[in-house]
Amino acid sequence: MKEVFKSIDTQSLVDKVEDSLINLLHERKLKVGDSIPKELELASALGVSRTVVREALMRLRMMGLIDTRKKKGAVITSPDIFGNLAKSLNPYILSDDTLKEIFEIRLVLEVGMADLLFSHVTDGDIKELKEIVKNEPLSAKHRMFEASYEIAFHGKLYQITKNETLKKFQGLLLPIFDFVEKSSIFKPIPGTQKFTSHKQLITILEKGTPEEFRNGMRNHLENHFARLRLNKGGK
Repeated sequence: MKEVFKSIDTQSLVDKVEDSLINLLHERKLKVGDSIPKELELASALGVSRTVVREALMRLRMMGLIDTRKKKGAVITSPDIFGNLAKSLNPYILSDDTLKEIFEIRLVLEVGMADLLFSHVTDGDIKELKEIVKNEPLSAKHRMFEASYEIAFHGKLYQITKNETLKKFQGLLLPIFDFVEKSSIFKPIPGTQKFTSHKQLITILEKGTPEEFRNGMRNHLENHFARLRLNKGGK
């Protein structure tokens, strides 16, 4: 039992040192390629053993915040943010509340991407979007869009933005969207509400304005927003 408590205490100390090291990076405004203090210097400054510092540094390496370079020791690196995030974005281990909030992120992103789309869209993009939806059915079960068309159409919109970070983020969120759609997390919505179709969105993107597209996308996603309101009211 004594050894168990000792292990817990040591782990807690490593956590504190890890937090201190991350704060150090921020306070010193260190950039990619800058060296960080040596293990001995850090141990002395923090009043802990080199073993504790070494374990904390190992965690930073695993997060991609630092790396070891010849003649320079440990240096700041640019972390693979999405690589780290992908490890935890498993819909089967996330709570329903977290899944709902991630789903909400998708709605916010797609309503807000209008200006990026209008800045980069080409005639070729419009042609490709039209090709994607030319055989799309007018409606689907519960008036939710056919999943394959939804993924292809919205995936193309993310590509048009030319924002690599946005595209990577959407790629990570796709399994979450799919899981939520197929789950019973959201109740089906009653009624027969009208919505802006994919084909209508293409027309707006081709001939309209960013503001018109924002309104159109908001209306296009109204079924999803309605489900959020329905489930919020049902709590």
